[in-house]
Amino acid sequence: MGFDGQRYFLEYDRPLSIGQVKAFYGNFGVAVKAYAYIRALGGEGLKRVSENAVLNANYVMRKLQQWYDLPYDRHCKHEFVVNPQRIKDRTGVKTLDIAKRLLDYGVHPPTVYFPLIVDVALMVEPTETESRESLDYFVWALGQIAEEADREPEKVKTAPHATPVGRLDEAGAARRPVLRWRRSS
Repeated sequence: MGFDGQRYFLEYDRPLSIGQVKAFYGNFGVAVKAYAYIRALGGEGLKRVSENAVLNANYVMRKLQQWYDLPYDRHCKHEFVVNPQRIKDRTGVKTLDIAKRLLDYGVHPPTVYFPLIVDVALMVEPTETESRESLDYFVWALGQIAEEADREPEKVKTAPHATPVGRLDEAGAARRPVLRWRRSS
């Protein structure tokens, strides 16, 4: 990247570089949103939201450890992993079941089964913009689900129940995807 005193530009004549890695520089809309976010917040604002993201992640992680194991029990940056292995061993409820049950609580589930080095994992990444109330609700919902797994494991295993579409067959959808919409007559 070069700067001529007034504007930044991409430099192509760099003999000591590894060369052009990719012809396309990513999704333009994503780059514009990131740039607008950075410009809107400024240096101090970016520092503040980064601190909030770290604080939110550590707050939620510590609250969840009463129900879920922490494979990496240390302070985290902006994301962390919980492991519901004890729940699975006791009840047969899997990570995907917990994620699907979160939908019934109106919560978009976190990433499941990642990282691959943790056998059963929920990777939680609360953002800097979440309120304390929304973080507490998320923790409460995951706590409720952990307790439901002990009382009513089938309810968790067959979730979601309150969404317009019920439990999908993910394996079937991956093997035989329907790639066009058919109008009902």
